[in-house]
Amino acid sequence: MDYKEYKKLYDGLKSHRDVKRLEKEGYDPKLVRTLYTQKVSRDVRKRHHSVKSRSKKMLNDWRHGTSIMEIAERARFPPILTAMMIFLEDGASRKEFWEYVRNPDTLNAQTARELREATENDYVYSPAANEDQRERGEWGEKLLEGWLDSQGVGYRTEDDLRGEYQKTPDALLDEPMEWNGNEIRWVESKASFGDNIEFRQNARKQLIPYTEIFGPGLVIHWVGCLNDLECPESVYVADMGVLDTELKKPNGSKK
Repeated sequence: MDYKEYKKLYDGLKSHRDVKRLEKEGYDPKLVRTLYTQKVSRDVRKRHHSVKSRSKKMLNDWRHGTSIMEIAERARFPPILTAMMIFLEDGASRKEFWEYVRNPDTLNAQTARELREATENDYVYSPAANEDQRERGEWGEKLLEGWLDSQGVGYRTEDDLRGEYQKTPDALLDEPMEWNGNEIRWVESKASFGDNIEFRQNARKQLIPYTEIFGPGLVIHWVGCLNDLECPESVYVADMGVLDTELKKPNGSKK
């Protein structure tokens, strides 16, 4: 994806309402929700302390009739995290709060209604959102394994390698292969969108260490990535289009 289109999408995701709007405009739901998740998560890391410092006022506003969703929208903060700050300020534990999220009927009718509304409108931190993110990760790993299996490429998965190395990719190839003229020894599946922030973080924590242990490799961002990412040496990037490409043995023959 070129940067101009990415910036338009990213900047357009100002609230949970924009997710549905962009989906209705024809954008891929996985792409839109992934971008929104990354944007919100980054903002939460940046502003969490500042918002939490106002939790007493949020509790007071809630006790005086302002709904959880209204408070969340004023704070420009995820509804579930806003609700948790209010409940914790009111004396609940984290464990109790998540029990309320799962079973809101244990609360009075008004509070239960507000907590359900907050849960339904949180595309990043609600149980449903967490499940959606887990399923996206599994979806990407299945695509990766299907791509390798369809070509008869041998590999070991992260589970197969558990305990052997400090860091392990999703697929460590049994022998070096050639992809787009580049030798690769491992492949990593990512259900995130590969923008510069995401890619730099992954490169530092995972990709560069992989090259140091295993050699060159390929990372696939299944929901998309920027066209002009600056890749570390021996790291190559692909998107869904990788499914239309083939791996070859280094001598040029197909597997």
